[in-house]
Amino acid sequence: MDWDHLKVFLGVARHGQILAAANALGLNHATVARKLTALEEALGEPLFDRRPSGSTLTEAGERILIAAERVETEILAITEDTRARGASLSGTVRIGAPDGLGTYFLAAELGQLQQAHPDLVVELVPLPRTFSLSKREADLAIALDPPEEGRLVVSRLTDYTLSVYASKDYLARNGTPQTEGDLSAHVAVTGVEDYAYASSLNYASHLSRWTRRQFRCAGVAGQMEAVRAGVGIGILHDFAARPEPGLVRILPEIQFKRAYYLLSHPDTGNLARIALIRSFLTKRFRAERDRFAL
Repeated sequence: MDWDHLKVFLGVARHGQILAAANALGLNHATVARKLTALEEALGEPLFDRRPSGSTLTEAGERILIAAERVETEILAITEDTRARGASLSGTVRIGAPDGLGTYFLAAELGQLQQAHPDLVVELVPLPRTFSLSKREADLAIALDPPEEGRLVVSRLTDYTLSVYASKDYLARNGTPQTEGDLSAHVAVTGVEDYAYASSLNYASHLSRWTRRQFRCAGVAGQMEAVRAGVGIGILHDFAARPEPGLVRILPEIQFKRAYYLLSHPDTGNLARIALIRSFLTKRFRAERDRFAL
C-alpha cells in the first residue's frame, strides 16, 4: 500500500473535503482525487461518500482511518528518531488549552521549554468547543472536563480554584459588598453562556443571579482585564488574579474548585517531542500545585 495514498486519505478524512485536503497537502485537486481513487481501487471498496458538500467516511473508511493513523505515527517516530540521533529535538507540537490557562501560565512555561530546545516549535492554541487529537488538530490538549469516550490517554494535572475579585479602584468608588445580597448594587463581569464549552464553566452564572447589571466577556482574559479596569466584580482564576496588586479578593465564602486534565492520543506517545512536553507539563503542574488552589 502506497504511503502517499494513505497520506492523501488522512488529509481528506481530517478536512472533510478534497479541495481543503489538497490545499493542506500542497497538491492540486486532481492529484488528490486520483490518489484517493487509486487507494479505493486497491482496497476494493469506497472509503468516502463523496458529495458536493464534502466527503464523509464510509464504514470501510472508518476502519482504514485507525490503521492509517498508526502508520502515520510509526513513520513520524522513525523520522524523529533518525533526526534525533546526535541532534536536539525538532519538529512542531501543538497544545490546545483554555485561554486563561494559556495566557496566565502556559505561555511563560512553554516559552522557557522552547528556549531549552531551540529547534522545537511549540504552538499554543485556544481550546475550541470541539477538537480532535486523532485528526492532529492538536498533539496535546488540556481540558476542563475529562472525555467520556474516545481512545485517549487522560491524566489529571491539578485542581484549581476560582474566587470573587474586584479592583481597588472599583471598590473605592462603589463600596465593598459584604454578602451575596449586596451584589445587587454592583456590576457583574461574567462569561457568555453560549460560549461555555465545558460543564465546569457553570460558575459564570453565579453572580448574575444577584444582579441585573452585567458585563459579559466570552474569554477568561477579557473578564480578567474588565475586572482589573474597574468595570465590575467577577469570578476569576486564583492563580491569575492573586498576583495582581490592583485586585482584591472579596466574599471569600464564594469559591469554586475545578480541575485540568491532560489529553493525548495513545498512538503518539512514542514521539519524543510530544513525550517531552507531556512530561514537562506534568512536572510543572505538580511543582506549581499550590499556586493553582487556595
